[in-house]
Amino acid sequence: MAASDLIAFDKPQQADLDRCVHCGLCLNACPTYRELRVEMDSPRGRIYQMVQVANGAPISPSYVEHIELCLACRGCETACPSGVEYGRLVEAARAEIENKTRRPWRERALRWLVFRGLLPSRLNLEIAGALLYLYQASGLKRLAGMLEFLPARIRELESLAPEIETPFFFAYYGKTLPAEGARRYRVALLGGCIANISFARLNEATVRVLRKNGCEVSIPANQTCCGALHVHAGIRDEARKLARLNIDGLLDGGYDAIITNAGGCGSTLKEYGELLEHDPEYAEKARRFSALVKDVNEFLASIELNPNMRSLPITVTYQDSCHLAHGQKIRSAPRKLLESVPGLQLREMQLSDLCCGSAGVYNVVHTGMAMALLKQKMEHVNATGAGVIAASNPGCMLQLRAGVRKFGRGPQRVAHVVEILDEAYGGREEG
Repeated sequence: MAASDLIAFDKPQQADLDRCVHCGLCLNACPTYRELRVEMDSPRGRIYQMVQVANGAPISPSYVEHIELCLACRGCETACPSGVEYGRLVEAARAEIENKTRRPWRERALRWLVFRGLLPSRLNLEIAGALLYLYQASGLKRLAGMLEFLPARIRELESLAPEIETPFFFAYYGKTLPAEGARRYRVALLGGCIANISFARLNEATVRVLRKNGCEVSIPANQTCCGALHVHAGIRDEARKLARLNIDGLLDGGYDAIITNAGGCGSTLKEYGELLEHDPEYAEKARRFSALVKDVNEFLASIELNPNMRSLPITVTYQDSCHLAHGQKIRSAPRKLLESVPGLQLREMQLSDLCCGSAGVYNVVHTGMAMALLKQKMEHVNATGAGVIAASNPGCMLQLRAGVRKFGRGPQRVAHVVEILDEAYGGREEG
């Protein structure tokens, strides 16, 4: 089936729209509605607008604004008694906007550069990573954040930029690292896209923890970006290309599981079957691929965990990744892992599953709303008195680190759940 034929399905489907009974139980679960109290910026209001467009109303600038202000956090899915798949709807609405409207040329150029030029290309990511590393290592980044004459938005964006970590995790691509002790599982690890240059140490920690737990870890050389950011932005044709590449490269590798440490990526990887449901060549393969995908928390919590950990006398609060909690319905696994660490005290924060404002590139595009949500999140974090904020998604970690710098109270740090496990196992550098 041609790509143009698949694009015809990239719009909210009537059967999905009809599931909404407009009860309003989603309202309090929606971060933008809680902040703005505007019906059109609630899930119910946005679905109402989608219905109007489906019935022939034009795709107006107002419609685009309300749809794009959504974080796509899917908290409304958890709250909905009718089982409305809102994530599917909003992603389809954004795809329809992308396919039927023409953005200003600067926006088109930027979106092409990021989504088609940068994220899918290892070479371009390495070049961009090297340039950003030089920018940060030279002190220019810190200087830019201090210059008062720069616009406040520029300085705000500086605080959200990821730190580049060298050496990049790309160096592990094509390698297979043996299990420590008897091999119990054979798994593939997806390195992500930007994570290879800004969360390289997290990926290494993930490898170490998996090996400690009897996993032979393969990092396939022919993997690519999962397409999550493309799906969230409505660029589904490019996301389908990336999905096919990952399926071709990993599906028949004989793995017990395909592991990701990013909640947002995992949600899309598990929905390849939906992304390619109308592709006769890949629909069945996509479903098989998605069945193999496991979040690292999910996988480790499902096996007999290696108990040989040292005590970590730290107080931790856990921030749910939206796509892990609401998209993948994984809540207890990260907490189970944290509670398995000797000496660690877990303190729950209020509204831990309410979005922190990261939402992929949302905090860059809608910085004001993202910062308002982050401020509220940090109030809940600070109330726990925890010195460590644990998360399960790199995007959330970037946002929370900005929150610590801007709204934190006392010494606080942000760590992935698997990094805390790595500390308990006495993590070391890989050879």
